[in-house]
Amino acid sequence: MNRALAIEFSRVTEAAALAAHMWLGRGDKNAADDAAVKAMRYMLNLIHMDAEIVIGEGEIDEAPMLYIGEKVGSGMGELVSIAVDPIDGTRMTAMGQSNAISVLAAGGRNTFLKAPDMYMEKLVVGPDVKGMIDLTLPLEQNLRRVASKLGKSLSDLTVMVLAKPRHDAVIKQMHSLGVRVMAIPDGDVAGSVLCCLPDAEVDLLYGIGGAPEGVAAAAAIRALGGDMQARLLPRNEVKGDTEENKKMAADEIHRCEALGVKINEVLKLEDLVRDDNLVFTATGITNGDLLKGISRKGNLASTETILIRGKSRTIRKIQSIHYLDRKDSEIYKILNI
Repeated sequence: MNRALAIEFSRVTEAAALAAHMWLGRGDKNAADDAAVKAMRYMLNLIHMDAEIVIGEGEIDEAPMLYIGEKVGSGMGELVSIAVDPIDGTRMTAMGQSNAISVLAAGGRNTFLKAPDMYMEKLVVGPDVKGMIDLTLPLEQNLRRVASKLGKSLSDLTVMVLAKPRHDAVIKQMHSLGVRVMAIPDGDVAGSVLCCLPDAEVDLLYGIGGAPEGVAAAAAIRALGGDMQARLLPRNEVKGDTEENKKMAADEIHRCEALGVKINEVLKLEDLVRDDNLVFTATGITNGDLLKGISRKGNLASTETILIRGKSRTIRKIQSIHYLDRKDSEIYKILNI
């Protein structure tokens, strides 16, 4: 994945973040997501590449989402597969809360796991403890292995987890062990990346979130030398055995079978992301631990983007200023669609 293409992908998340920001604090997460999706699709289709969305938000009958199997780009040039999450933190965007970002990972045609938009259990650590995690073991055992490798006591360990009812028991367990828990409302992509940065203050991320976010995060984790294990979970195992959930779970299982991926089977990092020919980019929508959010004054808007290339393991922070009233710019066209 060449540098020029990497920069083009950073422009995609910038555009999606700016479009989402128009809906900041307005209480309508669907409108924010729709705006980000339209911006992403518009920008992706300007890029000279033959690309396919391999993991995204939904299937073909759920358009206008960037659906699995959708073709984007000019249709010529480099063969690319893309994992997207136009907004990781739609509720935070709608409520004006921190840590909302726009995310994209791109790789070669066979770089990423192909999986439905469903739940995924995730365990993430940084480079210093690569090879020490095992999702088949109890969480406490993983915590002790990581702490031992880092030369820490459990009371010095910091774990990030989504603050969801499904994690209440896990959070209580970690507190009983003396572990410091950072519970965030949404947005586990940023947390996964934070685990792997050189100056990380988070030692481990654990929890059940979305598969698209998991695969996109895995790209950054691989590029940064971290480690991750995951497994796909049917909806009824996560949300309860209602008739609706069981019906949705049956559909998820059927789609997994069609894609040749198994549920409840541990997936290692190399199963999620198969090579280093990749780019990860994310742009802050609201202020967070990973990125600054968009700052706007009149028709001037500033963005902060992280851009990571797998082959070179280069981490770039890009500060951009956008003139939103320039009618000949792509951003103006997107914000006025």
